[in-house]
Amino acid sequence: MRLPQIQGLRALAVVLVLLYHAKFLPGGYIGVDIFYVISGYLITSLLLRECEKTDGISFARFYLRRIKRLLPASSLVLIITALVSWWVYPSILRADLGRDIAAASLYISNYFFALWQMDYQNLDAIPPVVIHYWSLAVEEQFYLLWPLIIYLLYKFGKRRTVGIGIAVITLISFLLSLFLTSASPLWAFYSLPTRAWELGIGALVLFFPAKWGDFQGYAWLAVIAIGYSAARFTDASAFPGTAALFPVLATAFTLASVKNWPKVIDTSSRLPVIQWLGNISYPLYLWHWPVLVIPNLYLGRELSIIERLIAIVLTLILADLTHRFVEQPLRVREFSQTRILAGATLITILTLILSIIIINSHNNQVTLKSGEQFSLESVLALPKIYQDGCHLENGQIIPPECTYGKRNAERKIVLFGDSHAAQWFPALEKMAKENGFALTSFTKSACPGPAIRKVNKGGYKNSDCSKWRDNVYKRIAELKPEAVLVSGMQYFQRPEGYQSRAQWWQEGQRKTLLALRGLTPKVIYIADTPHPKQDIPSCLSSKKARDCDNTEKTPLITVDGYLLVDPTPWLCARTCPAVLDGIVTYRDASHISVEMSTALSAQMARALRALGLDLG
Repeated sequence: MRLPQIQGLRALAVVLVLLYHAKFLPGGYIGVDIFYVISGYLITSLLLRECEKTDGISFARFYLRRIKRLLPASSLVLIITALVSWWVYPSILRADLGRDIAAASLYISNYFFALWQMDYQNLDAIPPVVIHYWSLAVEEQFYLLWPLIIYLLYKFGKRRTVGIGIAVITLISFLLSLFLTSASPLWAFYSLPTRAWELGIGALVLFFPAKWGDFQGYAWLAVIAIGYSAARFTDASAFPGTAALFPVLATAFTLASVKNWPKVIDTSSRLPVIQWLGNISYPLYLWHWPVLVIPNLYLGRELSIIERLIAIVLTLILADLTHRFVEQPLRVREFSQTRILAGATLITILTLILSIIIINSHNNQVTLKSGEQFSLESVLALPKIYQDGCHLENGQIIPPECTYGKRNAERKIVLFGDSHAAQWFPALEKMAKENGFALTSFTKSACPGPAIRKVNKGGYKNSDCSKWRDNVYKRIAELKPEAVLVSGMQYFQRPEGYQSRAQWWQEGQRKTLLALRGLTPKVIYIADTPHPKQDIPSCLSSKKARDCDNTEKTPLITVDGYLLVDPTPWLCARTCPAVLDGIVTYRDASHISVEMSTALSAQMARALRALGLDLG
């Protein structure tokens, strides 16, 4: 079904996603939800018509049509992206690249990205070049299951039963989405069970009463709802959850009234440029992310506005060429079932072989332009508390017994915070061994010492952090340490409701200070380390060391009541070098390396003694 209005909706959806990834529209990711509603509507319409006409579904014909329609362009973009990225990616990251390509080629990347904690709305310094294939995986998984579901429902009781069955599935999926958006946001975002309701809403449009399509105002309400969502939603918005109802219902009622749109909207959707965008929407979606992210990776910095606009133009050109010379010729040519299956199998095998070759080109050595080499294992090593099970991850709220140095010593010091507190463990453990005090570590990923209100990301939730902190406070009360060293990453995404980052961070600092009052004589705040704009080991593997230096220092934020240690002068002079005294300073784009932390032990000891802390 290629109604011009539906092509117009496709154009809108892909433009929203493109503008979102080009950082021009904060809520443009809702374009994916619009695509899902359209797909649910069209595929269910196709299957229902076939059921009513033939009293069944030709599963082979359905799947072969999907393969012929979707696989060629998808595989072309995937292979070209893999080859270009293989050249651009630092050798130490090629194992990740090959893994991502393999998952994308098998249409299972959505679950792997959820498993690997890849936050689509908050991508790190080295974002996967094929992360956008997650939505294709969801859709292909839907196509795999939906024909069988429709067939069984139809056989059980014709059209009415199909509608009831779809409504039940949609409701269950929506309730699951609501639950997981809070309990496990990444799984809610990526998985088919929590996204199926969006496709189900599209399918239910076919069962809306006919008179619902007579109201022209639906299209205007949709413009308002989609415009509001695209402009107001941000990466901080809990999604999908209830927020996804705005674009999903707006699209559904727009489809229901597709033949009665107001003239201005109907005419706009038929404009040649809009129809062209709708026609190339699939390859445009495939190309846009690699074209934006590969130059970013090659240059080692974010693209400027002009560069992003150039990338958009290049994306449009590539999408048009793919549509003209891949999609259209294959759409009109007839192929036997055997040839389609053989072609699909061959291209998938070739892509998997390419991914294996890329994985095997992975290199565990960071080699500077000067010729100096660093072992990847030593640069990327995590503090000992990770291996010992003493650094907690999402879902864990009970602090284990983790004391180092002289365990039975009377002098006790506590380290408290997130991974940016944990990065100081090597320095503090060295001090504990040399000076004979007991060091107890209480650290948990994404839960900084300052009790800030955070945006829930992935499996890391405010509720988890609050429960964990309360348990830590109880343990500190039992330990009665000489001092508690508090730290945390200052660059979490700031939630709405605060005028500045300082206001937000200081609120959390005060809450922690109040909770620790009376539990220890000294509360010492270790200010956050400078935040590099890129992954330092990756940068060093492909550029001169000075090109990987960081020029921005972390603003110092604290409140009265804390004693302060500021490590920035230890790491930075005019700039913050990527290699300091022959040591790689950071193990990633955020945490100082174990070797760097250990080397700074003497400076940390002097700073703590200057604050009156008796280390022995």
